[in-house]
Amino acid sequence: MTGPDPLLRLADELGELGRKLGDVGMELRRLQVKELTGAPEGQGIGAAAQTQVAAAQLEAAKAALAASTQPQAPYVPGQVRTTPAQGDQPATATPAEAPAQAQPQVQAQPGQPQPQGQPGQPQPQPQGQPGQGQPGQPQPQAQPGQPQPQGQPGQPQVPTTPGQGVPSQPSTPPRPFHPVQPVQEPAYAFAGPAQPLPGQMPWGSPAGPPPPQQPWPGRPTPPPVPRKTLIERLGEDGAGSKLLAWVGGVVTLLGVVLLLVLAVQRDYLGPLPRVIGGAALAVVLIGIGLRLHRTETARTGAFALAATGVAALYLDVVAATKIYSFLPLWAGLAVGLAVALGGLLLAMRWDSPTFAIGVVVACAVLAPVLAGGFTPLLVGFLLVLKTAAAPVQWRRNWPWLAIAAGAPAVIGSVLAIGFAVPAGEQAPTAAIILLTAVVGVLSSLISVRRRPEDVVSVIMVAASPVPALLATSLLDRVWATAMAGAITVLMVALWSVGRKSLPAPYVTAAGVVAVFGLFQTTALALDGSARAATVLFEALLLIVLADRTASRGPLLGGAVFGGLGLLLAGQAIPPSLLAEAPRLALRTPGTLVGGMLTALVLALVAVALPWVASRRGVLADPGKSPVALVAAGLVLLYAAAGFVLSAALLVSQTPSGFLFGHTVVTVSWTVAALVLLVRGIDVLPLRIAGLVLVGAAVAKLVLFDLAALDGIARVAAFIGAGLVLLTAGTRYAKLVAIRRIPANS
Repeated sequence: MTGPDPLLRLADELGELGRKLGDVGMELRRLQVKELTGAPEGQGIGAAAQTQVAAAQLEAAKAALAASTQPQAPYVPGQVRTTPAQGDQPATATPAEAPAQAQPQVQAQPGQPQPQGQPGQPQPQPQGQPGQGQPGQPQPQAQPGQPQPQGQPGQPQVPTTPGQGVPSQPSTPPRPFHPVQPVQEPAYAFAGPAQPLPGQMPWGSPAGPPPPQQPWPGRPTPPPVPRKTLIERLGEDGAGSKLLAWVGGVVTLLGVVLLLVLAVQRDYLGPLPRVIGGAALAVVLIGIGLRLHRTETARTGAFALAATGVAALYLDVVAATKIYSFLPLWAGLAVGLAVALGGLLLAMRWDSPTFAIGVVVACAVLAPVLAGGFTPLLVGFLLVLKTAAAPVQWRRNWPWLAIAAGAPAVIGSVLAIGFAVPAGEQAPTAAIILLTAVVGVLSSLISVRRRPEDVVSVIMVAASPVPALLATSLLDRVWATAMAGAITVLMVALWSVGRKSLPAPYVTAAGVVAVFGLFQTTALALDGSARAATVLFEALLLIVLADRTASRGPLLGGAVFGGLGLLLAGQAIPPSLLAEAPRLALRTPGTLVGGMLTALVLALVAVALPWVASRRGVLADPGKSPVALVAAGLVLLYAAAGFVLSAALLVSQTPSGFLFGHTVVTVSWTVAALVLLVRGIDVLPLRIAGLVLVGAAVAKLVLFDLAALDGIARVAAFIGAGLVLLTAGTRYAKLVAIRRIPANS
């Protein structure tokens, strides 16, 4: 066998030969059974004969394996050889190729008829192998303890080996054998034991274990490459040239800015020569960079020169628009977009993220110097940079380019809010900030749809709308509400549409922004008790949405809105309403109705929030951690007291109405405690809540009602609460006894 690795080649060939063995053996056995015995297939094969044949096949397979790894053996007279169709791999003699009768064996040649045998000497074989031995000698009997051969009455036992000789039985003479045309077998005839016939038991296991197979060597995993430090990077070949090239570009840009700014202050050149000179210098730098890029060794300098030229040309456009007013606003933004897009497309063609990031960072840092501060025009030029970088980011997936283009637009928008009021540019600033927010959200949406794993898109969808929500302070109430509402509608639509098609972090970020936008819209549109009731109603809607969609995001929003609504409810239901009667004159029917509505929605939120949180597995077991339920219970008591007192004062805005309201509150707390105790006989959290509420009712009765109430109100409160407690105790004890009787029986 030749080849770079003979053992592997042999293993592959033996595996292929073993798979072919079953089909060849099955066909030859069926032919032998039909021609020699005439018995039906699957019958007449004894277990002992099968064991002997299996042992013979194992020996033949070992011989074939040994012969395949050695040179071709010389021809031995009396031994059967078959010439394979292709290749020079030798084939060894097998027990199936030696007939029981003394027939001469000839070497079979492919493509020629098989000659008839002449008398000769048979191949000597060890006694006891099936199908081998001297003619006319019977096979040895099975030893005691071994299964006897099975077969049909009156027929000899036939071992199922291809090409087998006539079997013999000790008790009967052998049947005359008529030689048949020998079957030419390939060299892989005995690569291993074949499968048994249908209806037979599996053959016995080979005498020895199979040869171990060598595992295929896998590709080793390369070790992780350690990150280089800054000192190591500076010490690399070519690092000095790169550093010098980019430092030179920065210095050149500073010179261009000085040309455009200081020339105005010192009156060195006229306005037009300054702009033309800056543009000419930028074009020359870009041209030199294009020429140097043709040489492989000069591409570092080409990147720096081209980036410097593009940034200088962009800053020249900013100066021509803001300082010299050679271009109107729309024309300056259009020309700036063309310059930035052309430079970034060149960076994409050269596959240089450093080129692209350098252009964007240089323009964003130096543009405020030429734009006169953080003005609406500056925000517009920063938005142009972001718009030009978006297609390159979508194609190349350069995360730092997305950050370098998106962060200046967000930061510039926030800073422009503070500069807009002194300059009297509130409306233009708010408009350009709103446009920047919309472009940022849409750009992040396109990016995350192309690459769901993009983290920068999640950051941008959360950060882009923030300046627009802050810019509502620049507008009056109507326009501010409209602006906040537009951002809210955009983010709610993004959350609802992308829940099933967009990544979860992206949708969560959009939902958080939508929640805050909804709150700001409500706070701008309403005030007083109406604002508190609306915020609490929005919290209730978010809680219901969380329960219907089985999502924790809306539940978190509902909790946030519930907390904010509780703080706002202090205006609609002030604590003084629950304790001080002299402030009654300050309450109007409208505020009392608003207080009732706020208290009702607050009570619903206090019940719904822990219930949904417990259903969705967010809230821990109340029996082990009842803190959340205790807090919700206190809020519920506050809301119930506010509702009852507001209703009583709405009927009679007198001290009598105030006292009557507190009496009803005390009795209602006691009744609620009774209900919780009855319902909580088998439920520990309800039972604990009922006992706590009983304690709260008694504490209010002793600490507040005894001092605040007067006359008949005090008497009614004590008698009513006492009777309810007596009834509750008697009834509760009876119910507990009834429940325990079936349990004990």
